[in-house]
Amino acid sequence: MAKPVSIEVWNPHGKYRVVSTKPMPGTRWINLLIEQDCRVEICTQKKTILSVEDIIALIGDKCDGVIGQLTEDWGETLFSALSRAGGKAFSNMAVGYNNVDVNAANKYGVAVGNTPGVLTETTAELAASLSVSAARRIVEADEFMRAGLYDGWLPNLFVGNLLKGQTVGVIGAGRIGSAYARMMVEGFKMNLIYYDLYQATRLEKFVTAYAEFLKANGEQPVTWKRAASMDEVLREADVISLHPILDKTTYHLVNKERLAIMKKEAVLVNCSRGPVIDEVALVEHLKQNPMFRVGLDVFEDEPYMKPGLADLKNAIVVPHIASASKWTREGMATLAALNVLGKIKGYPIWSDSNRVEPFLNENVPPPAASPSIVNAKALGLPVSRL
Repeated sequence: MAKPVSIEVWNPHGKYRVVSTKPMPGTRWINLLIEQDCRVEICTQKKTILSVEDIIALIGDKCDGVIGQLTEDWGETLFSALSRAGGKAFSNMAVGYNNVDVNAANKYGVAVGNTPGVLTETTAELAASLSVSAARRIVEADEFMRAGLYDGWLPNLFVGNLLKGQTVGVIGAGRIGSAYARMMVEGFKMNLIYYDLYQATRLEKFVTAYAEFLKANGEQPVTWKRAASMDEVLREADVISLHPILDKTTYHLVNKERLAIMKKEAVLVNCSRGPVIDEVALVEHLKQNPMFRVGLDVFEDEPYMKPGLADLKNAIVVPHIASASKWTREGMATLAALNVLGKIKGYPIWSDSNRVEPFLNENVPPPAASPSIVNAKALGLPVSRL
């Protein structure tokens, strides 16, 4: 029998029981559930990652829905337990759902929610921050300063890469990749090369218009090119940011062979999914090429790093904080809660999961719909006409 876990309870006499496996930012998500007669139980156990047994104990004998985290293993065992407790809804507080066995959820009739549309700019901003920090060796310089090693200006002290006029490469030019590209092109007057299975027409138009603006003001115009392959981006770009989905085609997308074709002083940034980079190969490449630099927000075996990575001065590593702005994290909590609430109340599915502003406007009630259910079609759930 699973050990009990500590919880915080809101609206104890609510009709519907909704469990959150972690405290989440803000209180709006709690209030929205309470207003619809939900009893909200928030796990306060002092554990970063809950085990399957912990979550089964949280679900208990009666549970209408669960809000969970991407660090949890939602498969056959948990969906079976949730179904036995009468639950029909689970939502990740994340846009990704690699931790979720959607087929198992379908088997038990559980709607699986996620939170796209609210992370775009925040994630792109962190990718841009890592790009600049790595190129200009900011973390190295900060550590040097704090260690009391600075005793005067030197011509060769922490010489890094100028971004202006260089080429930024984007692999995966979806919402986040395109937002990142715009920041780098407009912010640093970088040229763009991108690879995506689909043409990024809006991004191309943006770069073209910005080039015309620069030319009209007597400056060198920026350029763009859609690459025929990922390797073309890796060979030509000075700064490369990875924004693909993670599947069997992108696992270890950046490996020993692809690292070898990149420029010796390139900057590689990953704010997508850790396994798109072969981390062992990356460590060896960083050791052999001290002017090659990386900025990583995600890791292959999160929360762990491959041996040697933490010791390398030419690697900036941060703990999966791409979405960690106050507005975004509170918005993610709200969307996750409304996914669960929508299924409990029998609401239809929002027609465009990336257009989430109506759900995030605190001055008006949210639409009577679930913001994003990834297996809506498999479960035959209706789409909202709002």
